[in-house]
Amino acid sequence: MQFRAFIAIATAVMLGGCASPPKTTCNPGEERAIQDTLYFGTAKPNGGVVANDEWTEFLEIVVTPRFPQGLTVVPASGQWRGADGSIVRESTRILQLVHPDDALSEKAAIEIAADYKSRFQQEAVLRVKAAACASF
Repeated sequence: MQFRAFIAIATAVMLGGCASPPKTTCNPGEERAIQDTLYFGTAKPNGGVVANDEWTEFLEIVVTPRFPQGLTVVPASGQWRGADGSIVRESTRILQLVHPDDALSEKAAIEIAADYKSRFQQEAVLRVKAAACASF
């Protein structure tokens, strides 16, 4: 009997973890939006780094056409564990985008990360996506 109760509770907990988060309720004058934060490491596998002019070109050619309404870039220092288990410390650029929750914006964010990984031989680009309320 206790086993059945355990299974029922475990199932409820697991299914609860699959539920969609509640919709964001915004105040008057605010719009529901998505805030994407992408973290771009700058160390290249050959020992070099993504230079400022390379980053500027990437923003102009890849990012700005997809998000012409605006963006924010913040320089940072970061560390993460690589696929081989080593700790990688490197200069980082954080790109913040606030955009509608739609398929076109989702596709654009994915394309930006994929292009950066390919262009600069990166193992990963971290993306954090959160519901937000925006006003101007």
